[in-house]
Amino acid sequence: MKAVVHAVRAGFEGLAVRDMEELKPGFGEVRVKLKTAGLNHRDLFVLVRHKPTDPPLIIGSDGAGVVDGVGEGVVGVKVGDEVLINPSLGWKEKSDAPPAGFEILGLPFHGTFAEQVVVPADNVVLKPGYLSWEEAGVLSLAALTAYRALFTQGQVHEGMKVLIPGIGSGVATLLLQFAKAAGATVYVTSRSSEKCAKALELGADQAFDSNEDWEQALNGEKMDLVIECVGAATFNKSLKQLRPGGTIVTFGASAGDVVEFNLRDFFYGQYKLFGSTLGSGEEYKEMLEFVTRHEIKPVVDRMYSLEEFGAAFERMEKAEQLGKIGFYIG
Repeated sequence: MKAVVHAVRAGFEGLAVRDMEELKPGFGEVRVKLKTAGLNHRDLFVLVRHKPTDPPLIIGSDGAGVVDGVGEGVVGVKVGDEVLINPSLGWKEKSDAPPAGFEILGLPFHGTFAEQVVVPADNVVLKPGYLSWEEAGVLSLAALTAYRALFTQGQVHEGMKVLIPGIGSGVATLLLQFAKAAGATVYVTSRSSEKCAKALELGADQAFDSNEDWEQALNGEKMDLVIECVGAATFNKSLKQLRPGGTIVTFGASAGDVVEFNLRDFFYGQYKLFGSTLGSGEEYKEMLEFVTRHEIKPVVDRMYSLEEFGAAFERMEKAEQLGKIGFYIG
């Protein structure tokens, strides 16, 4: 089968479309013939974490397709089912943190940038009918990340004021839609006027340039909750916009992962800081029920063929995308 594989050389130079052996589902597993897949920032990090001396790896965490093989012991999933893939492996119930053994599809196990993928049967869920294949293939990782950060960790509810810096990413655009569906007032930032305009189309109450004075742009308005997915470049700006007793949730560090902040200001402000990473199978099902109830769709930026992976990775690395980048496969 055709797949985007990382091998032999470090970084992007190690990526190539190759023929790989067809996969067979084992006990409790299913095989999915993929129709679409989604690119994530995680895939960029995998190119660093996966070493040239490691066995060749099919990368990719997001995907959707049709079940075409079922292993022994599988109940409730059959050949022909149209499914989404939950990339969170080994984390079934909602908990304070993932259990030992938790992994994300695409490292260390073969991922979704291929014609087929094998996953535990628990990690496939029937595709909501209102989603196109393009939307279904890019949803899972971003939506699960957004759901846990916003609802489990951030405890968002109606009437809250929520700030989302860096609105261009797939996760951020879903955070915006989720928060609005929950009844929050949502403020976003971006250096791109195009991305700010799109955010307003998606329902943001205010969108402003990340390079502006945030306090001035917000007219002194303080936030109940900030979801930080940018990193060191915006963390302290975000912290300054919190009301006393407010909450900041962080799950991204694409713009730097080392932050200094004033502890005295932090504890006098009675702020709450939570980390978040992906989510559990329980949260995945809650997320799907939520998006289906509100008919929320991911913003699809561009779709590429697997052979065009270079252009897709370059677009993400330059942060040119607005929403999710995806691949057509089958």
